[in-house]
Amino acid sequence: MQLTKESVLAKANEASKNTLMETLNIEMVDYGEDFLVARMPVDSRVYQPDGVLHGGATAALAESVGSFASHIFIDTENKFVRGLEITANHLKSVTEGFIYAKATFLHKGRTTQLLDIRITDDHDNLISICRLSTISLPKKK
Repeated sequence: MQLTKESVLAKANEASKNTLMETLNIEMVDYGEDFLVARMPVDSRVYQPDGVLHGGATAALAESVGSFASHIFIDTENKFVRGLEITANHLKSVTEGFIYAKATFLHKGRTTQLLDIRITDDHDNLISICRLSTISLPKKK
């Protein structure tokens, strides 16, 4: 079955209901053959005490987009995806607007996947660089 941009984004955003992604207003906004992009608003809900974007919220955005990217490319009838490890290097502070996370694969194996996730702001400034490893495991029947 051929995945369309619209069907992938609709499925991702529907799956986010009643989850952390909905709480943080994370929305999948773009999809292509080798990438997935999500965005998250930067406001007081995702601030650390001094009024800038919390690194944990950035990591949650990165893990959300990366995990769903892995999910798109596996047999979801028989397997499920879990995150194994995430790293985040925060380079610039943000206080308003949106941040965007673009996930691309560095390795797309049958069992493990490694994704590069670049976080940028509304002005395309690089905010954080994240790496996420995921694992695809068989569903118990």
